[in-house]
Amino acid sequence: MTDPRFDTIAALITRFGAQRYGEDVTQIDHVLQCGRLAIEAGEDDAVIVAALLHDIGQFIDDAGAMAETVAHDAQHEALGAQFLSRWFGPEVTEPVRLHVAAKRYLCATVPGYAEALSGASKLSLTLQGGAMAAPEIADFAANPWFEQAVRLRHYDDAGKRVGWIVPDLASHHDRIVGAMRQAG
Repeated sequence: MTDPRFDTIAALITRFGAQRYGEDVTQIDHVLQCGRLAIEAGEDDAVIVAALLHDIGQFIDDAGAMAETVAHDAQHEALGAQFLSRWFGPEVTEPVRLHVAAKRYLCATVPGYAEALSGASKLSLTLQGGAMAAPEIADFAANPWFEQAVRLRHYDDAGKRVGWIVPDLASHHDRIVGAMRQAG
C-alpha cells in the first residue's frame, strides 16, 4: 500500500517525467539517477530523498519549460522546496532550495566546472545569475546546508547518463515516506 503523500509526488513526477528540458535524458531518468548516485555515495535518507526530488519544482506550472521556451528562470528550486515543505523538514528542503546556488558557487570556485556543465545547465546558469560574486560565495559557504547542497549539485550534474537503468520511483516509496514528517 502506498502513502497518499507519496502518490501526490509520484503523480507529479510521472506527469512530467518524459520531458527533457534540453537534456539528453528524461526528467524521470535524471531524478532516479541522482537518487542512485546519492545511494552509491552512502548518503543518509534525507540527502537521497533531496536528490530524488530536487527538480520537482520543474513540474509545478511547467516551470522547467520556462528557460528553454521563453528564457525565464522560474526558480524551480524555490518552488520545489516550498512544495515539499508541507511534508519534509529542512534536511530535505534546504538542499533542494540551494542546489542552484550550489551550481553558481561551484562555477565561481572550481576551475573548469562551468565549462563541464550540460548545455541546458549552462543556459539556466545564465538566467540564474551566473557564477557567484565574492560576497555571495562567503554567505553561501556559511549556510548550514552548504555541504549537502554541494553534494546534491554533483549528483545533479552526474545524473544525466544516457542508457543508465536504475530502480524506479516506486522502489523509493519507503525511503521517501520515511523521510516525511509524521505530523501535518
